[in-house]
Amino acid sequence: MKTRPGLLGFRISATDSEGLDWPTLAATWSLAGDLGLFDAGWLSDHLTNSSAEHGGANLESLTTAAALASRVPGMWVGIAVAANTFRHPAVTAKAATVLDNVTGGRFILGLGAGWHAGEHAQFGIPLPPMAERFDRYESAVKVLTALFSDAARRPPGVSLDDPYYPLLDATNEPPPVRPEGPALWLGGQKRRGIALAARYAEGWPMPGNRPGDVAYFAEKRAEISRALESEGRDPANFSFAGQLNCGGTKDDLRQARAVAGEFVSAGATHLIIGVPARLGPDGLARMAAEVARPLRDELG
Repeated sequence: MKTRPGLLGFRISATDSEGLDWPTLAATWSLAGDLGLFDAGWLSDHLTNSSAEHGGANLESLTTAAALASRVPGMWVGIAVAANTFRHPAVTAKAATVLDNVTGGRFILGLGAGWHAGEHAQFGIPLPPMAERFDRYESAVKVLTALFSDAARRPPGVSLDDPYYPLLDATNEPPPVRPEGPALWLGGQKRRGIALAARYAEGWPMPGNRPGDVAYFAEKRAEISRALESEGRDPANFSFAGQLNCGGTKDDLRQARAVAGEFVSAGATHLIIGVPARLGPDGLARMAAEVARPLRDELG
């Protein structure tokens, strides 16, 4: 079993979900599965359009991932990134374990602290101040790590004395099929987040609200690499995912191909290439032909 995805991933753009609905998303993923070109399919975790202050289309990510996984057999399925504020981490761990089983060990749980104030207010979901939000995020990572551990596969399970999410003899049964549990990627960007990723994560996806920012990616990759080395970990065994969006015009496609190459040169081991929802399967097909296929032919 491969421990991480290859270079090419796709998604409906996290910053342009106008026109998103289930038929469009399902048809786009079905085409991706038929093409046999991509290594991973990605979803964002928003309840509304993340580029708007209030409202707009989006689909809950974990149920959507479960519904779509059969359309991309053999591919990784990832969330970049789940908002910790939306769910208790034990529930997230159980959902991730289902997806790990559904995908044959090819599910990536990206996790972030949560940020979009408008969707939290709209649905009455608490969004604590940043200091508490990050404390909760750190606790959630510890809960996930404990529930993905070998000790949680059978009684007596695992216990965790935590101020936010305590565990008492908790088991995660039936267990993940991946021996180390679902792959955990963390989206931290500042000092505490980078330290947390270096200690617990298998990968880092650059934020979806900075698509195409190669300089930012390179800066954070260097910071995370130093933190990994401080933890005694080899950065070569860690996944660094760049994100870019691709429109439908010839100029858009040409620019996306160039940016994708820059990400690879900057050390990206995976690319999440977004297509606006309104372009649907046709947009994915053009991106595949003009961006993903040339990259695959060039880089293997």
